[in-house]
Amino acid sequence: MTQMKWLLPLACYGLAVAARRAVRQVRQESLDGRVALITGGSRGLGLEIARELARQGCSIVLAARDATELDRARQDVQSIGAQVLTIPCDVSDRTQVRALLTAALDRFGRVDILVNNAGIIVVGPLETQRIQDFEQAMAVMYWGMVYATLEVLPHMRARHAGHIVNITSVGGKVSVPHLLPYSAAKFAALGFSEGLHAEVAPAGIHVLTVVPGLMRTGSHVNAEFKGQNRKEFGWFGLAASLPVTSIAADDAARQIVSAIRTRESEVILTWQAAIGARLHALMPGLSADVLSLVNRLLPGGEAGSSQTYRGDDSRSAITDSPLTALGERAAEDLNQRRG
Repeated sequence: MTQMKWLLPLACYGLAVAARRAVRQVRQESLDGRVALITGGSRGLGLEIARELARQGCSIVLAARDATELDRARQDVQSIGAQVLTIPCDVSDRTQVRALLTAALDRFGRVDILVNNAGIIVVGPLETQRIQDFEQAMAVMYWGMVYATLEVLPHMRARHAGHIVNITSVGGKVSVPHLLPYSAAKFAALGFSEGLHAEVAPAGIHVLTVVPGLMRTGSHVNAEFKGQNRKEFGWFGLAASLPVTSIAADDAARQIVSAIRTRESEVILTWQAAIGARLHALMPGLSADVLSLVNRLLPGGEAGSSQTYRGDDSRSAITDSPLTALGERAAEDLNQRRG
């Protein structure tokens, strides 16, 4: 009898959620003619989101630090038929972010969709991480998100409309060993995004928090590795390439754009990430113990061994094997290769 008292409310809640999603799917918002600004848009997931939004009829503003990569991305997205503006910008610099918004508004007159996607990844055990690694992670993935959001918000408030899409990570719900600066910054970004949703919804502004698991974006070749860098790159590249552990970038982008159109508040990408996040929320102590065991299986590091290597400079037999073929193909397709 006690079980029945719980089952009925849970069943009603499940039906209500399913009905709400069904209604939203029927009433998807058209994005045709909208202007989307994407930070970290020259490669990886940012580039794939730009492609998908271009297919929806959006004009695109791409921001990233590397002008050469931006030029290649511009040609890529223009080939779909979109108007594209590219602006070199380091989102950790508030002055550059302000100039980015000014240039976008000068060209298109408005920004309807802001995608805060810029990110960096430094992989290695805690003893190899420096205070600068934590500071830079926060500067790009937290403050970069805050700066861009606060610049665009007055324009969205004036029109009582707009979408802000914040790319966080399952690492912002479950802190993963050997990714401590990254996870700490993503925890901060997740808190900002969820609080922002509550604050700006009355103004007609939609905030979507995206929580990806591992994705085949090819980003592992540009990530930075410390300590036993070849071994670190081995496990990370493998996890980011295998279909059983990762999701294709185009599938991730379609889900994100669909969630924009249906005004979802959160989307968790990959079933692995969804399970991990929910188990951690229900049993944080057990989750922490499991992650401690996982940490013991990862390569060790010596204190002071903080030299950094790019993924492409950390290759080994594993990362050059057919096991990472999908990840390598994604790197080629999503503008991750330098030159």
